[in-house]
Amino acid sequence: MAWKGKSRVERRESFSHEAIGHLDHLYRVAFHLAKEQPEARDLVQETYARALDSFEQFSPGTNMKAWLTRILYNFFLDRYHQNKKWVPLEKQSLADEEGSNYWERVAGDDPGPEGHILLKELNVKISEALKKIPEEFRAPIVLVDMGELSYAEASQVLSCPLGTIRSRLSRGRRYLHKHLRGYMGVEVQERRKRQR
Repeated sequence: MAWKGKSRVERRESFSHEAIGHLDHLYRVAFHLAKEQPEARDLVQETYARALDSFEQFSPGTNMKAWLTRILYNFFLDRYHQNKKWVPLEKQSLADEEGSNYWERVAGDDPGPEGHILLKELNVKISEALKKIPEEFRAPIVLVDMGELSYAEASQVLSCPLGTIRSRLSRGRRYLHKHLRGYMGVEVQERRKRQR
């Protein structure tokens, strides 16, 4: 993004155009933080508005994706501290279950009808497992594994050292594995039965 010689309006327009390219990423991160579609949309909308209001604070040539994610994450934390409420672990709306198609996009081109059902079920199980993981370990998983940020970018977003990100990510993945182990074990057993 070259801003030299551009007016403020042109710089803002250029910034806006580049920021729009990161909305899918922001929504994916917001969905896994907020756990509900309407809340995730609100987080992304507010993040975009705040970014546009302070676009001159962004340094051209640096990582806009990480900068926007930092705004989103800080807004999420501010909102949490204001409301002092979490979505209960045992509650999950149908919109949540059906809303995130992240894992479907990661899958093969045509997994077939059975594959679609299994992917949908896996998506629900992963969402449920993520809700059971403490926030300090969930956030790095959401940012790195689902938000596709690098460890360094997640470190910037969460304002903690790179080693802490690695440690929390490792522990978070162990928590996730622990919560999904039973499901994955059952799935493997079912697959083996069908192959006989």
